[in-house]
Amino acid sequence: MLARLVVLVSGNGSNLQAILDACAQKRLPARVVAVVSNKADAYGLVRAHLAGVEAMYFPKSDGESRCDYDTRLAAYVSSYSPDYVILAGWMRLLSSCFLSHFPNRVINLHPALPGAFPGTHAIERAYTAWQRGEVDRSGVMVHLVPDEGVDNGPVLACEEIFFQEDETLAQFEARVHAVEHRLLVETLARVLAAGGWEDESG
Repeated sequence: MLARLVVLVSGNGSNLQAILDACAQKRLPARVVAVVSNKADAYGLVRAHLAGVEAMYFPKSDGESRCDYDTRLAAYVSSYSPDYVILAGWMRLLSSCFLSHFPNRVINLHPALPGAFPGTHAIERAYTAWQRGEVDRSGVMVHLVPDEGVDNGPVLACEEIFFQEDETLAQFEARVHAVEHRLLVETLARVLAAGGWEDESG
């Protein structure tokens, strides 16, 4: 049985595309049943439409509290009965009002190593730190999101990426994205092959 994935995106959606491609090529025993974005102009919504996947712009209403938004989002995501919720470039910090609905079933991708450069603009911040001589590597990690901590949940996989002499930010960013696309799919394949979603459904 194919696992059901709901993917949350806020931008370009290149990691979403990696998941869609892996599902189509049967490298993932899964299918994306819905894509949700908090940004109306997120190209990830276009990618979903092109793949024939339900896509929804889900904005926060004026005056709506963070918890109320997350509760409403959780209800919408739950309507698709996902086995896992994948945060692939989702740029909103989710509260327990959302996460409590999907215990151990929310997976995030972050372009940095565990404990390093949490939050936004991690690639740019790592590159700047390298230019200052503070680090010689960064990386990518895939982790569970059990609570409201920022990019610090239990690590499912990580990979180091060493900086190369004279490389530009754009060159480094391209290498990070390449690792993201591969590592996310490999990690999801391993998690799904282990049958984790069945164990957690009860």
